[in-house]
Amino acid sequence: MATSKTATASGSADPSILEEKNEYGVLKTPLLAPTASSSVPAKPALTADQQSKHDWLLKRVNAWTEVQCADGKSGPLTDSEKMWLTRECLLRYLRATKWHEKDSEKRLLETLAWRREYGVEELTAENIGPENATGKQIILGYDKQCRPCQYLNPGRQNTDVSPRQVQHLVFMLERVIEVMPAQQETLSLLINFKQGKNRTNTAPGIGQGREVLHILQTHYPERLGRAMIINVPWVVWGFFKLITPFIDPLTREKLKFNEDMAQYVPKEQLWKEFTGGELQFEYDHDTYWPALQSLCAERRAEQVRRWEAGGKQIGEKEDYLKGYDTQGISSSFGSSTEVTA
Repeated sequence: MATSKTATASGSADPSILEEKNEYGVLKTPLLAPTASSSVPAKPALTADQQSKHDWLLKRVNAWTEVQCADGKSGPLTDSEKMWLTRECLLRYLRATKWHEKDSEKRLLETLAWRREYGVEELTAENIGPENATGKQIILGYDKQCRPCQYLNPGRQNTDVSPRQVQHLVFMLERVIEVMPAQQETLSLLINFKQGKNRTNTAPGIGQGREVLHILQTHYPERLGRAMIINVPWVVWGFFKLITPFIDPLTREKLKFNEDMAQYVPKEQLWKEFTGGELQFEYDHDTYWPALQSLCAERRAEQVRRWEAGGKQIGEKEDYLKGYDTQGISSSFGSSTEVTA
C-alpha cells in the first residue's frame, strides 16, 4: 500500500496485522489509508468575522463549569469531553447554525448532554458486536477526497428492531471518525439496498428513521460528505419520500442515487459489490471486528497521547491530534510543546 503523510501520521498499525487476506487474495480487514492519488480539497480560510465568532465560542466553552443532564448525569466536563471540543468541532457547530454564536453554544451543550445520557462512550464492541455479525455495516477504504467509507448493507439485517440497532449506527459513526485522516472531517456513506436471502423488507420504520436522522443532523453536524445509494426498491423510495421533509436541504444535495460510485471512490478501494469497484472483500466477523477495534483503539490512544502532551487544551486542533501538525494550540501561548508522529 502506498504511504503518505496522512497515512503515517495517523498512528497506523502494522499492515501485516490489520490488512489480512485469505489464500485467494480477498481482503478481510479494514484498509489503513487512502490511495496516494486521493487528496483532501483545500478549505477556505476563515474570514475575520468567522474567526471572531470562533474565538467568542471558545471563550464561552472554556468558561463552562458543568454539563447539565436530565437523568442525573450532570457534572463537570470530563477529559474526554474536553478533548472532543476541538477547534474543528466548534467550527462545525458554528457552520451548522449559520455562524450564530449563541445557537452554536446551545447545540454544543445539548450534544454533550445527549452523549452522556445516550451513553456514547459506554457503547462497547462486545455489546454491539452481535448487530454486526453479518457485516451489515462496514468501514472500508476511502473515497477520492480521503473520506472514510462507511457501507450500510440493509439486506444483511440480522436482528429485529430495537434500541441496539440505533446504538450500532452511533458506535460505527464514532469508529469512522477515529479512522478519519487528518485534514478531513467528513465521511462517505455507501448504501446498498440489495435484498438479502432471509429478509425482503429491509427499510427501517419511519420512527426509527426519524430518530436516526435526528441524531445525525443534531449531534453529528457537518460530518456527512456524500451518501451514495444503489439498488433502491420501491418500498425504500417510499421511505425516502416520507422522511424527505425531515432532511436538511444541504443534506439532500449530498445524496446520490444509482450512480457509478467509481466516480467518487478509487476503484481499488471500492468494494466489488458496488458498481465500478475492484476491491475483493469478504466480511468475516471473527477477523474483521477485532481488527477494526484494534485499529480504532490505537488511533484513539495516539490522539489522547497528543492531547495530553499539548496541555489538554479545549479547542485543540484536530490536525495536531492526528499527527499532521507537530504543534498544538499551546504553542500560541508561548509553549514549546512538540510531538513527533
